Amino acid sequence: MIDVEAVERATVAAVAPPEVLEIGGWLIPLDAGTVSRAKSAVPLSAEPDDAALDAIETAYRSRGLPPAFRIVDSVGTEAVRAALDRRGYAPERPTLFKVADAGALAGFSTAPVILEAWPDADWAEAFAAAGVEPADAAHRLRLLASPGVVYGRVLEEGRTVAVGALSFSHGWAGAHGMRTRPEARGRGHAAAILAAFGRSALAAGVGWVMLNVEEANPARSLYRKAGFRRVWAYRYWV
Repeated sequence: MIDVEAVERATVAAVAPPEVLEIGGWLIPLDAGTVSRAKSAVPLSAEPDDAALDAIETAYRSRGLPPAFRIVDSVGTEAVRAALDRRGYAPERPTLFKVADAGALAGFSTAPVILEAWPDADWAEAFAAAGVEPADAAHRLRLLASPGVVYGRVLEEGRTVAVGALSFSHGWAGAHGMRTRPEARGRGHAAAILAAFGRSALAAGVGWVMLNVEEANPARSLYRKAGFRRVWAYRYWV
C-alpha cells in the first residue's frame, strides 16, 4: 500500500517551491515558475471543504498567483472534482504517477554515468538545451534547491549530453529533470541515468523510485521499458 501523503509531500519537496502552506488537509505549494507541481494545491485527504478551498484561493491570489489544483482521477476524488467544477475550474494536462522497483531499475543499463552532489554550469547548460519542457532559470533553480539531490550526467567526448536529478524525501526517491540534448538522443543515455538512479536509491536504502510524466510525453515508452508502472493519473485543475 502506497502512503499517498508521503508521496505528495515528496513530490512537492522535489520541486522546492519557495513557500508551502497546509490548509484544511491540503498541501499548497506557492511558486511563480513554470513547474506545475510547484504551484498547484494537492489534497492529502479526498474530502472537499468549501472553507478550505476559499482559503486556498485566497492564498494564491494574495501572492499574485492563479489558484490551481492537482487532483487524482480516481474513485474517491469525485467530490473534490465536483467542487472544483462548480467553482469554474477545468482539468487539463493528464499526467501519470509511476513507480519502479529500485533493484530492477538498477539493472536496466550498465553504461557509465557520473553522479555528483552539485551540478556545474555544463550540467545546467545541457538541461536548458534539451528543450523537452520549459527549461527556464527558475526551473533549474528549483532543481538545485531540492532536498538530498543526486545529479546524474552522461558525457560524450567530455561534453555533457544527458542529465537528470534524483531527490530523496519522505522515504521516496524521485527522478525528475531528465533531459538529453537533441543530437544525442536514441543512444541509451536516459536509460543509463535511470539505472544509475536505481543504484543510488538502493545505496540509500530506498526501495522504490517514482516519477511524474505527462501522458503526451514520448518518454513514457522508455519509462515503461525501465520498469516504471502506472499507479494513478492526475490532472491540473485551472
